[in-house]
Amino acid sequence: MSLTPSSPPAVIDALAWVHVHEGRLLCVRTEGVDLFYLPGGKREPGESDEAAVAREAREEVSVILRPGTFRRIAVIDEVAHAQAPGARVRLSCHTAEHDGEIAVDNEIAELAWIGFADRERCAPAVRRLVELLHAEGTVH
Repeated sequence: MSLTPSSPPAVIDALAWVHVHEGRLLCVRTEGVDLFYLPGGKREPGESDEAAVAREAREEVSVILRPGTFRRIAVIDEVAHAQAPGARVRLSCHTAEHDGEIAVDNEIAELAWIGFADRERCAPAVRRLVELLHAEGTVH
């Protein structure tokens, strides 16, 4: 009997734009997915965190993030939703001021403004962020 060493669980390195308005967090849902996420995604080769967050915000919610206003507010390490068992996501969360009206774009099926009571509608990493933002009084 040969034992094959198991490979470590996958870690998904992702970035997200965090936008809170009137105590609620902007979240998005793609077609065919049951839970809400933050606008964001993965870096393209050679892309900085700011460039990746700005590109994803433009592609998903149609806004332009203002250079010079970016601030990383949290890095969440959590179980990855809808991935292989054991997979985790490392989500680097950034705020930034924006220009333009927030609107669904590309693969996004729905926007939602999530408060603390609605956090169960979100993927685990977003739930954790909502809890952190609630504890500091940002999300109600």
